[in-house]
Formats: sequence, C-alpha cells, structure tokens
Amino acid sequence: MLSRLLKEHQARQSERRELQGEPAPAPRGAARLAEGGAAHGGGSAGAHPIERRRREAIAAATRLTEALVDHLNVGVAQAYVNQRKLDHEVKTLQVQAAQFAKQTGQWITMVENFNQALKEIGDVENWARSIEMDMRTIATALEYVYKGQLQPSCS
Repeated sequence: MLSRLLKEHQARQSERRELQGEPAPAPRGAARLAEGGAAHGGGSAGAHPIERRRREAIAAATRLTEALVDHLNVGVAQAYVNQRKLDHEVKTLQVQAAQFAKQTGQWITMVENFNQALKEIGDVENWARSIEMDMRTIATALEYVYKGQLQPSCS
C-alpha cells in the first residue's frame, strides 16, 4: 500500500515537472553516485564551483526528499495500523451488538410469557371466585329447601 502511494506521488510530481518544463529528477541514488564519482576521480579535476554547488544542492534536496517521504511513510503506516485496529474493534462491536440483541429478544419473550402466566393465574383466580359464589348460592338454596322440608313435617 505504501509503495503504491509513493509511486502515485512520484507520478504526480513527474507530471508537474513536465508541465513546468523542468527536467525529470534523477533516480534516488543518482545524486549519490554523481557525488561518489566526483570524489573518486570520475569528475573533472577543475570542475566549476557552480556545478559542484549544484550537485551538492541536488544531493541535499534528494536527502531532504527522502527524509520527508520516510517521515510521511511512518505517519501513513501508523494510520494504516490504526485503521486495522478500528476495523477489528468494529467487527467485535458488531458481534457483541448481535449477541445483545439476541439476549434482549430472549428477555422480551420471557417477560411476555411471565405476563401471560400472570393473566392466566388471574383468570383462574377469577374462575375460582365465580365457582365459589355459585357453590354458595347452591348451598344456600339447598339449605332453604332442606329447612322448608323439615318445617311441615314437624308441625
């Protein structure tokens, strides 16, 4: 991923230089080779001071660019690591949310069943009261009939 970003950046820089009419930059190690070649007798002994300063400036710019790219790469790498951690946390949170939703559904079912059981108990209690009232009515009626039968025979 980082190499792809670097290549895209270099391609954009190259396009910008072409539009501005600047020469294409030397490859990363080219400035060092030029310096090393001049130091080992590869350059002319009477090189012009401006040319030498130009090479030094190019080498310094190359080192600066490499340092900046390395610094940016560290930041990009850290962002990538953070993104992976966040992705992992999101997946974990999704799993936990699904488990919580399932558990909540089970709790709701239990409460509904409990509520239904309470209603049934209330219905049974009401039924028992109704039966008790009916039995008292029947008992009262039987008592009345029984007392009514006893009175004429005694007189």
